[in-house]
Amino acid sequence: MPTLTVQNLPAAPVSVPAGSTLLAALQAAGHDWMHACGAKGRCTTCRLRILQGAEHLTPPTDAELRYRAMGRLLTSERLTCQTRLPTGDVLGQVPEPVQLPHVRYLNAPE
Repeated sequence: MPTLTVQNLPAAPVSVPAGSTLLAALQAAGHDWMHACGAKGRCTTCRLRILQGAEHLTPPTDAELRYRAMGRLLTSERLTCQTRLPTGDVLGQVPEPVQLPHVRYLNAPE
């Protein structure tokens, strides 16, 4: 099963079941993850900066492309509520602007 490792979270890699979004897999693993719109792709609060393995992710959705065009989502970022991981492993990082205040993040270079 493909895995997602979030570099600045002090936790083991998260297994991502087939058909599951990254957000659903993170929540199933017990992570509190920001998603202000309720995982509908209407905001960018659930974003994740992809450091390695972007080629293993599903193509960007219309919502992601729209936010990129608006300058609200970098090309290196994906919305966890929209993105699936059908193959391979991915390494990512929670960008500082969407880090939750009650979660302890590791000091990792952005």
